[in-house]
Amino acid sequence: MNQQPKHIAIIMDGNGRWAKQRSLPRTAGHQQGIEACKRTVRAAGELGIEYITLFGFSTENWSRPADEVNELMRLLRMYLRSETAELHRNNVRMRMIGEREPLSKDIVELIDNAEKLTADNTGLNLTIALNYGGRRDIMLAATKTAEYMKEKGLNPDIDLMEEHFGSHLMTKDMPDPDILIRTSGEQRISNFLLWQCAYSEFIFTETLWPDFKKIDLEEAITEFEGRDRRYGAIKASSSKE
Repeated sequence: MNQQPKHIAIIMDGNGRWAKQRSLPRTAGHQQGIEACKRTVRAAGELGIEYITLFGFSTENWSRPADEVNELMRLLRMYLRSETAELHRNNVRMRMIGEREPLSKDIVELIDNAEKLTADNTGLNLTIALNYGGRRDIMLAATKTAEYMKEKGLNPDIDLMEEHFGSHLMTKDMPDPDILIRTSGEQRISNFLLWQCAYSEFIFTETLWPDFKKIDLEEAITEFEGRDRRYGAIKASSSKE
């Protein structure tokens, strides 16, 4: 039996389908998705989860229609302006992973302010992945690892390189996810935390993200606790089978 997960990562999917089912514009689904973010962060804190990482905007999402991208950025601004103080009051530490250069200056400033304000908080660690791609994360880490090895005059030994590799990922100061949840019934990880999810338990739920509630998070944790995590090994009791 597994202990409670320390780190939960979530691919928040289904905003568009939620809106379509109700004959609403996709933007209405994204607006309700923000409410689901707030509920889920509160629930994670109440359940004693130490880390939660939300996939907010991928490097591939820039290819969506300009109006939709603009709405997503508007909602991000709104979330950061309205929730940063509340997160701080609740002892939540907020961070962003992803490349900031393509983001507008005011959004980067809001992110910087949120990170600075909450930097010393000791409760839930909330990470939002914005303009993030798992392959890009790996490539940047590989480049930094090679530069580090060269600078230190170290031989490119595979084991030694892997030891240093993790320290150059965008998630370098947090544990790998125990659970990766994807909502809306889709069963793929869409370039999210590819290296970090090597031994994560994947949980796919039919629930659309705007409908995701505390009970859904609790059900995912319960399913995780019932799984047998062996990390490539076998149970001692199974050696005679």
